[in-house]
Amino acid sequence: MVKAKSWVMTKHFDGFPKKSDFGLKVEELPEPKDGEVLLEAVFLSVDPYMRSFSKFHMKEGDVMIGGQVAKVIQSKNPAFPVGSHVVSDSGWRTHTLSDGTGLIPILSEWPKDVSLSLALGVIGMPGLTAVYGIEEVLGLQKGETLLVNAAAGAVGSVVGQIAKIKGCKVVGSAGSDAKVAYLKELGFDEVFNYKTVGSLEEALRKASPEGYDCFFENVGGPSSDVVLQQMRKFGRIAVCGSISTYNDSEPQTGPYPYFTMIIKELKMEGFLQSRWEHKHHETLKRLLAWVKEGKLQCREHVTKGFENMPAAFMGMLQGENIGKAVVAV
Repeated sequence: MVKAKSWVMTKHFDGFPKKSDFGLKVEELPEPKDGEVLLEAVFLSVDPYMRSFSKFHMKEGDVMIGGQVAKVIQSKNPAFPVGSHVVSDSGWRTHTLSDGTGLIPILSEWPKDVSLSLALGVIGMPGLTAVYGIEEVLGLQKGETLLVNAAAGAVGSVVGQIAKIKGCKVVGSAGSDAKVAYLKELGFDEVFNYKTVGSLEEALRKASPEGYDCFFENVGGPSSDVVLQQMRKFGRIAVCGSISTYNDSEPQTGPYPYFTMIIKELKMEGFLQSRWEHKHHETLKRLLAWVKEGKLQCREHVTKGFENMPAAFMGMLQGENIGKAVVAV
């Protein structure tokens, strides 16, 4: 019998999450039955979507949702031998019994010198999100100008690098001077700290006087309306996230940019990476190849200890991380 720990949401978040909204639960798991495997978490992910999805996909007392890289420590399923690693949507748990449904084996060609934690980041869901937003939603073309906000985050930092691989001009917005410096290291053409610029409108115009063909939206809120004013004719907007609104107790209203969208003939589309699940395997292989070739750099913000899951989650929502936020068990 294995003692499994899990973090549950004891109370729906009201505004920004608090430590008291989480509870640590311990239970004993039985031995795996035929067809089942016992997983042990190695790395766990904390992501902005967990905050917004908790409103609609969780009830009080549920284990917090999320992905993890796990090791198979017992197996009665030949598809998942003991010692192999998988990506699982098991949530915030140290151990999980699974019948194999939804488990994604780590790519067979994964290099030994590349941390498996990247399967939760650049070679995982955030990387997939970046690729599909750029290729399937925006249809980004060589020579175009792309703006990405929350640019030093797990998704934004990959978006900018892929856009550079495709021969585009990339402008990034981030919330600290350290993040700005990091993005310049990654090869972004222009970067600014939105917290210290006197005017967002002026910063955007200075970074790209000719305007923007594509906007990869991660933040939402009033700043998005400022960006739309500087989109070029027939510009495209991929709406990936709205982190500035996730902790609002009351939904924000307005501004309403419809006239701007009509005059500029803009296209705006929200998306989830799961729409292209049939492409995941090949896309992950492309992302891994870019990492091995040195075309994709990745930085992680690693918190050690399963007991620190809530703190890592809240820190990520406050923007403490540069790159992907993960917890190492």
